[in-house]
Amino acid sequence: MTKILSRVGLSTALLLGAFGALSIAPASAQDIQLRIGPDGIRPELRDRDRDYRGGCSPGEARAAARDEGFRRPEVVRVTDRSVTVEGWTRNGPDRIRFANRRGCPEI
Repeated sequence: MTKILSRVGLSTALLLGAFGALSIAPASAQDIQLRIGPDGIRPELRDRDRDYRGGCSPGEARAAARDEGFRRPEVVRVTDRSVTVEGWTRNGPDRIRFANRRGCPEI
C-alpha cells in the first residue's frame, strides 16, 4: 500500500513540476525579437531601458505649448537640448522653446 502511495505522490510532484515549467517559459521569451536582414534571421534581445529616452517628445511639447496658450502648435525643430514649437497666440504667430528633458520645462 505504501508503494502505491509513494508512486502516486511522485507522479503528482512530477506533474506539478512540469506544469510549472511550462507556464513560465512563455513569459521569459518576451524580450526576444527576430531581425530579418541581409545577413539572415538573427535573434536580438530587447533592452527596455535603452528604448526609453526620458526626454521631451514632440507630442508632449505640443501639449505643453497648448497649455501655454498656443493654438495650432507645430514642432519645427528638435535637438539634443531643446524642442522648438511655433503656433498662434493672441498677438499673432509666436515661438516657444522647451528643454529636451523629462517634463518639457520651458527655456
